[in-house]
Amino acid sequence: MTDALSKRNRFKVNRVDSGGGNSEEDGDETEKGNSSEAIEMGERPGSAASNDGERASSPTALLSEGTYMTMNESGQRTNAATKSLRYQLTREALPRLDNYRNILSIQAGHRPTLDELHNATIHEKPQGEKATEVVPDTFVKFGWIKGVLVRCLLNIWGVMLFLRLSWVVGQAGIGEGVIIIALACIVTTITGLSMSAISTNGNIKGGGTYYMISRSLGPDFGASIGVIFAVANAVAVAMYTIGFCESLNDLLKTFDLKIIDNGVNDVRIIGTITIILLTGIVVIGLEWETKAQIVLLAILIIAQIAFVIGSIMGPMDDEEKAKGFVGYSSELFVENFSPDYQYSEGKEHSFFTVFSVFFPAATGILAGANISGDLKDPQHAIPKGTMLAIAITSVTYVGFAIICGATVMRQATGNIEDLYNGTLTNCTEGCEWGLQNSFQVIELVSAFGPLIYAGCFAATLSSALASLVSAPKVFQALCKDKLYPYLGPFGRGYGKNNEPVNGYILTFIIALGCIIIAELNAIAPLISNFFLAAYGLVNYSTFHAEMVKPVGWRPTFRYYNGWLSLIGAILCVAVMFLMNWPTALVTFGCLFALYIVVIYRKPDVNWGSSTQAQTYKAALNSIQELVHIEEHVKNYRPQILVLSGLPSARPPLVDFGYSICKHLSMMVCGHIVKTPLNQRTRTSYTQRMYHWLRDHKIKAFYSLADNTGFKEGAQALMQLSGLGKMKPNMVLMGYKRDWNTCPEEELNAYFGVIHAAFDIYLSLAILRAPEGLDFSGLIAESYISPVPIAVSAPADRSAVPSGSLDVPGVVAATLKPSASTASGWSEKKANSQESLHSQEPSRFLCFSPSSNWRGKKSFKNKQNKKSTHACSCVSVWAY
Repeated sequence: MTDALSKRNRFKVNRVDSGGGNSEEDGDETEKGNSSEAIEMGERPGSAASNDGERASSPTALLSEGTYMTMNESGQRTNAATKSLRYQLTREALPRLDNYRNILSIQAGHRPTLDELHNATIHEKPQGEKATEVVPDTFVKFGWIKGVLVRCLLNIWGVMLFLRLSWVVGQAGIGEGVIIIALACIVTTITGLSMSAISTNGNIKGGGTYYMISRSLGPDFGASIGVIFAVANAVAVAMYTIGFCESLNDLLKTFDLKIIDNGVNDVRIIGTITIILLTGIVVIGLEWETKAQIVLLAILIIAQIAFVIGSIMGPMDDEEKAKGFVGYSSELFVENFSPDYQYSEGKEHSFFTVFSVFFPAATGILAGANISGDLKDPQHAIPKGTMLAIAITSVTYVGFAIICGATVMRQATGNIEDLYNGTLTNCTEGCEWGLQNSFQVIELVSAFGPLIYAGCFAATLSSALASLVSAPKVFQALCKDKLYPYLGPFGRGYGKNNEPVNGYILTFIIALGCIIIAELNAIAPLISNFFLAAYGLVNYSTFHAEMVKPVGWRPTFRYYNGWLSLIGAILCVAVMFLMNWPTALVTFGCLFALYIVVIYRKPDVNWGSSTQAQTYKAALNSIQELVHIEEHVKNYRPQILVLSGLPSARPPLVDFGYSICKHLSMMVCGHIVKTPLNQRTRTSYTQRMYHWLRDHKIKAFYSLADNTGFKEGAQALMQLSGLGKMKPNMVLMGYKRDWNTCPEEELNAYFGVIHAAFDIYLSLAILRAPEGLDFSGLIAESYISPVPIAVSAPADRSAVPSGSLDVPGVVAATLKPSASTASGWSEKKANSQESLHSQEPSRFLCFSPSSNWRGKKSFKNKQNKKSTHACSCVSVWAY
C-alpha cells in the first residue's frame, strides 16, 4: 500500500463521474461527485502494489460495472466511477501533455528518457528550478516584398535597361533580341524554380546561396561557391559604383562641368565618396538600407514610365527625328525585326557575343535570398518574391526591346539637313546616333530626359547597395561554419540584427581598391562567371537531390523538375564559356582549388547533404548487383572476420588482418561482451573504435555482440556479419596461450568456435605471437592517444611490477601485456572483465601516435636488436 501511495504523483487521468458516483463498498460520501480527484494509473488494479497482495483475475473484471478501485489518502479502498478505461489499463505509462510541449516554452516540463520510461522512474521537475525564459526576438525581419521582391527588381533593373538594351536590339533585331532576352529569362527562371525548391525544404538560415548549396551538396561545394560568390559581390560593388560615376560624368559633360579631368580621376573621387556613403548606410542597419532601396525603386519606376510615355508622344522636334527617333512605325518595325550584326567596340558581333553582353543584366535574382537570415519567413518569401521579380523584369525587358525597335532607327546621322534631304541613314562617314551607335536612345525617347539619368543613378546605387549587403552576409555565414582557417572574426555579428560589421569593412576595402584601380573591363566577365557558377550549382543541387531522393528531400514548392534543373545547370556552364571561355576556366580553377582545401581539411560537420545520400544509394546498388554476379576463383578476395575484441586492445591481430585485406577486400573486427550493454554504451564503443581505426588508417568495420558467451557470440558474428556477397569468408583469431591452465568450459568454447567456422565453410586462421596479442593492460578502456613505451624483459619474471606506471596520456597502464585470446574477454578475472594479464611479460612494445604504430612492427625487432624473438606463426585452414 505504501508503494501504491508513493506513486500518486505519476501519470494521472481526471475522473469523470457518471450519474451518482457513490462508493458501493465503503459508502464514503466524501468520494461522491469529487471530480477534482485523479485516478491513479501507475499500476494495474489487483496488483500487489495496489491491493495489498490481492491479485485480481483480470482487469476487465474490475471494470465490469464501470468502476475502478483505488486508494484514498487514508489507505481505504474506494471505487471511483469512470467512463470506460477498459482499453487503457496497461502497464505502459500514459502520455503526459507536459512531455509534448515546446521545449522552449516556459511551461515545458521534464521530458523523460527512454530508460526512465522502461524502468518507470519518471521524476517530476525539481522544485524551485527556474524555467528557461525565452528571449524575445528583437531582430528586424522583412517580408517578401521589402526583403525579396524590391531587392530583386532593383538588381535586375540595372544599367543594362537604360544604356545597352537599345544596342542589343540594334545588333540582333527585335526578333533575335527577344530570343536573347527569353534565353536569359529561361536560365534565371529555371534557377529560380530550383532555388525555390531548396528554400522550401526545411529551415533556411543566414547565408543565402551559400547556405542552400552547402546544406544540399555538402560543405566542400558550398564553401567553394560561398567564397567566390562573396568575392564577386564585393567586386560588383565597385563595378556598379563606377557605372554610377561614369553616368554622373556624362551628365556633368553636358553642362561643361568637371572636378579634375572628367575622366579616371573624377571617377576615383566620386567613387570613393559614394562607397563611403553606401557603407555608412548599411552599417547603420538594414532598416535604413531598405528605406533607401524603396526610394531608388520609386525613381526607377518613374523613369520607366517616362520612357513609355515618351514613345507614345513621339518626337517633339526635327532634332529628335534627325537622331533616329521617328515614333511608332510598322515599316520601321519590320525593318528592325531582322538582325544586323555590325563591327563594334573592337570586334565583329554575333548572336552569342550580344547574348554575353546582355546576360549580366539577369544576374540579380539572388539578391533576396542572400539576406535569408533577415527574412520573417524565408520559405515563403524567397519563392514568391524571386519568381514574381523574374516575371515582372522579363516583361519589362521584352517591352522595352519592342518599343526601341519600333520607334528608333538603327542608323542616323543626327543632321537635320540629312533629314530633309532623305539621307539620314547615309553613314559612309560614320553615324553617332541610332540603335547601333548611341547609348542615349532611352534618354532620347523619354518624355523627360533627366529622369533617365536619375534611373541610371538609382539602378547603379541600388545594385551597389544590394551587393554591399550580400557579400558580408554570405561571408559571415561561411565564417561561422569554420570551413576555412583564420576567418573567425568575420563571422562575428554586432547589434540587435547581428550585423557583420567586420565583413562590411572587408567589402569596403575590396571595393575601394577596385575603384582606385578603375580598370574593371577585364574583371566584369569574371564576376558574371562567378554568378553563373552559383546558379549552376543551385540547379545541380536540385537535380541531385531529386535523383537521389533522400528522405529529407520534401520541398513544399512543387513547381520544379529535376531534369529541368539539370538543363538549367548545363545552360549556365554553356553561357560561361560563350561569354568568355578563359574566364570560365579561371572560375572552375578557383572552384577546384577551394574545393580541394575543404577536402584536405575535412571539417567536422554533418548537414545531411544529398552527396551522403548518394553514397548510400551507390553502395546499396553495388551490393545488390554483386549478389547476382557468380563467384570466380580469379576474383577471390579474403574477407576476414577478426575476433579481436576491442581493436585498440589487440592491434597486432588487427594489423595482421589488415595487411592481408589492405586495398583488396573487407575486414570486420568482431567484439564479444558477456554482459548486456545499453544502447548508449554500444554507441560509445562503436564511435570510439571507428575513431581508433580512422586514426590508424585502417579501413575496417566494427561489429559488437553483447549479452552472450564467446562461442555463441562468435557464431552470431560469423553468420550475421556482412551483407549479400560482402560478408566474411575467413575467420582470424588469436592463439589461446593458456589452453592448459584455463577452465575447461573456456577451452571448449574456443574449440567450438573453430568447429563453428568449419561448419559454415569458412576459412580459419590462428595467429600466434611471442608477446601475445592483447595490449589492453597498456591502454585505457576508452580510446586514448598512445605514447612510445619500451619494456625490457628482466631475468626474473617475478621482478616484473604488476602495478601502474605513470605515463603521460596513459591511464593506469600496467607493464604486463594480457594473454592473447580471440574472445575479447579474460581467462582469469584479474584487472579487467575482458582480459587477464599473462604471466609472461612482453619483451617489446611500441605505441606512437605520429608514426601510426602497427602491430606488425612488434614482429620485427627494430629497437632491441639484441633480444631474440620467437617467430610468430599463423596456422591457416581453408576450404
